[in-house]
Amino acid sequence: MVSRRPAPARRPKRAPAVKPKPPRALEITGLPAPLELRESARATRMTLKVDPGRGLIQVVIPVGVSESDARRFVGRHDGWLRARIAALPPSLPFEDGASIPYLGVEHRIRHAPDLRGPTRIEEGALLVGGQPEHVARRVRDFLVNEARREIGTRARVKATLIGARIAAITLRDTKSRWGSCSSTGRLSFSWRLILTPEAVLDYVVGHEVAHLREMNHSARFWALCASLTAGLNPNVDAPRGWLKSNGARLLRYG
Repeated sequence: MVSRRPAPARRPKRAPAVKPKPPRALEITGLPAPLELRESARATRMTLKVDPGRGLIQVVIPVGVSESDARRFVGRHDGWLRARIAALPPSLPFEDGASIPYLGVEHRIRHAPDLRGPTRIEEGALLVGGQPEHVARRVRDFLVNEARREIGTRARVKATLIGARIAAITLRDTKSRWGSCSSTGRLSFSWRLILTPEAVLDYVVGHEVAHLREMNHSARFWALCASLTAGLNPNVDAPRGWLKSNGARLLRYG
């Protein structure tokens, strides 16, 4: 008699994970601003937010939720959306004659077609040469470069004070945070900090450098953060409050 061992039970195959679709426009008639639909594999419910930097409404949905469900969700919050859009600061383009803050001090953009040399600040004005259609880009490039210089210098000085090492410093146009510090020592900042008062920029730099030693928000962290910004503002609540009150306006420049 020949016996055979029973074949091992086959494990059921896992269904392949459904990848989120890329962000896309969602057309809904009557909305006061464009709407962007974004799927998220981590989302467990639908959420709405207004992006002041881009002046649009974003609805985030879990993967698998239909567009019709998203439309109904948006419709149920129509009043809230209209109120949030109405409360947004006006857009503030970089154009000839516009006023923009540089380290919190207002400067008038002056287009000087015959200007030789790079964009620069002179006597309370930001002088920009070249063709009119390039003014916005040249102003932005100037501000990003100034932010890189100002933030980089301050970050390295503060890191030296606490014996910390910075792996890299990057500048981005972030919408939800002004700075960040990774566990590997990489610091990232919003270039728009160059628009803030000097004490505010200095505080954000000190905050992220302090994270090189304290990757938390403990009492020790806040004491270290205060010590790194004491030269300009020993009270860290003041610059934090300034950003909370003025952050949406900063995102409207450009």
